[in-house]
Amino acid sequence: MGMGANIVLGAIADDFTGATDLANNLVRGGMRCLQVIGVPQQEVDLTDIDAVIVALKSRSCPVDEAVADSLAALEWLRQQGARQLFFKYCSTFDSTDQGNIGPVADALLEALGAHQTVMVPAFPINGRTVYQGHLFVGDRLLNDSGMQHHPLNPMQDADLVRVLSRQTPHPVGLANRAVLVQGAEATCAHLTMLADQGVRHVICDSLDEQDLEILAEATVSLPLVTGGSGLGQALPAQYRAQGWLGTISEPGRLSPASGGALVLSGSCSRATLAQVADFLAQHPDGGFALDPLALTEGGQQQEQALAFARKRLSQETPVLLYASADTEKVNAAQQALGVAHAGALVEEALSQLAVKLVEEGVGRLLVAGGETSGAVVSALGITTLRIGEQIDPGVPWTQTLITGRDVPLSLALKSGNFGGVDFFTRAFEVLE
Repeated sequence: MGMGANIVLGAIADDFTGATDLANNLVRGGMRCLQVIGVPQQEVDLTDIDAVIVALKSRSCPVDEAVADSLAALEWLRQQGARQLFFKYCSTFDSTDQGNIGPVADALLEALGAHQTVMVPAFPINGRTVYQGHLFVGDRLLNDSGMQHHPLNPMQDADLVRVLSRQTPHPVGLANRAVLVQGAEATCAHLTMLADQGVRHVICDSLDEQDLEILAEATVSLPLVTGGSGLGQALPAQYRAQGWLGTISEPGRLSPASGGALVLSGSCSRATLAQVADFLAQHPDGGFALDPLALTEGGQQQEQALAFARKRLSQETPVLLYASADTEKVNAAQQALGVAHAGALVEEALSQLAVKLVEEGVGRLLVAGGETSGAVVSALGITTLRIGEQIDPGVPWTQTLITGRDVPLSLALKSGNFGGVDFFTRAFEVLE
């Protein structure tokens, strides 16, 4: 068990930004939160920590690998004494017909000896809602929201009961809004009825924060819950009601930030493209675009990006290095190089730039995109992140210690679809 462990919630997240998204909401709910990168191989100091999130890269990897990594994370969290477990995936339920949401949830349930869990992807404040089992992004069904063009996990079906039924041999049921509006007791009774019928996975409607609060109350006694980060904000109140968690002042307090300000963007989501455009409008000479095709020609483009960043940082102005591009350009690169190779080139370039520039004094680093965040965190050798205050829903600042640095590195990991249009500039203002 970790030093001083008194862990209430142990979570397993299927990507890096998803982990910080959940951690952000737990902090907002009043829990002191630590994110660990992969399953720790050495003792972790958990003296003043209430929730731990293990961040994996299991969203788009082969099913067997996702299951094995998730079970290893579960075992470590159980050793820390976590009272409840949480499997965190994206609020857009990104997955394929093979998984990995269904297979991982099945494996976790079996390891826990549990018979049922809920699926609560909704995050209403960010426009992710579920009605009659159908997932909406804003006022659009998931399959008409832009997610149908996702480069790794295109989502072409908004009916989550149907989506999940293709990923698991076990029955999938629904707790719809008509049940939720009757309150937590009625919702709990509905879940019990479905369990008696052999229903292992229950997709849950959620249109607003009150729905999430009802679901948190109805599921606080379940060994395992699953979903997006919206449910995470509602759970701490239930833990306090159970007497598991006290009232904590400033759960997201971090040390003062210092050092150069750098944005690395690999996401090609609509939200991130708008954020790139806004940053460039405010800082016309502040961005350098990386091209996957040019990255195949040796290290010349990386050297150009490095020189560009050094000049901007010497002027104490924020700098943006980005491979974010519209669908047409992304498709062209993927057709020329292959989907996996194009993505790997970008991740490798951005992560190498991060390492070099942090070594040279960058102390405030913002990374956009789940896969990009994973690559950057791995390259920097980061193993733990202390979670701070929110920038935008789903995105907090974090801090970590890096070998060779006397002060912590301030780091924000942004899911591609998250954040307001001015996120890349306002994030640094929030940190100040």
